[in-house]
Amino acid sequence: MTSASYIFLAGASRGVGREIANYLTAQNLPTKALLRNKSAVAELQAIGIHTVMGDALNINDVEQAILTDEPIHTVISTIGGLPSEGERADYLGNKNLIDAAVKAKVQRFILVSSIGTGNSAGALPPQALATLGPVLVEKDKAEQHLIASGLTYTIIRPGGLKSEPATGNGILTEDPRIVGSIHRPDVAQLVCKCLNSQHSHNKTLSAVDKNMLAGQPEFVEFTF
Repeated sequence: MTSASYIFLAGASRGVGREIANYLTAQNLPTKALLRNKSAVAELQAIGIHTVMGDALNINDVEQAILTDEPIHTVISTIGGLPSEGERADYLGNKNLIDAAVKAKVQRFILVSSIGTGNSAGALPPQALATLGPVLVEKDKAEQHLIASGLTYTIIRPGGLKSEPATGNGILTEDPRIVGSIHRPDVAQLVCKCLNSQHSHNKTLSAVDKNMLAGQPEFVEFTF
């Protein structure tokens, strides 16, 4: 990644996206964040993030943010919503980001999805799968759109997310049977490690804390 190029972050106002913003700025990586409302602008600007206002559900907003003279090396998206919310960003918002990234000839796209999506559906207990079903369908459509886009991609599917400090025990695996919990800062750390890992190109990876697995299945840990 060159010093003249940006990382474009969607979802930086909260959760894993906010944690990723913290890691990127700690590594002095130039970062631009797309924000739907102004509540997080001051905090993000204070840590050195360049912010642009726009809604990922509006393709014009997304294109205006991404198709600029400032080259974008990687798009990272953590956007999504809750089952109770209306029009969901999980698919349409990510589709807009992916399509704009293709137009802008962005080199990488890292999508934070969820265990239970696609071929990892069998990892979730039936009750959890039933509750999250509508969300996971949308996330799967986003994953498939990214894979078909031609962009160099990494899809990271975290397990159950916890808002607690990093443990340093977050791991990735290509094994779709794995399920467990992970703290949001540990997901962010794994996402940022993928930035400089060619081994993570065109991979779909589950993310869990190795000490918070559900059951103890044997699996192969992904190595960067």
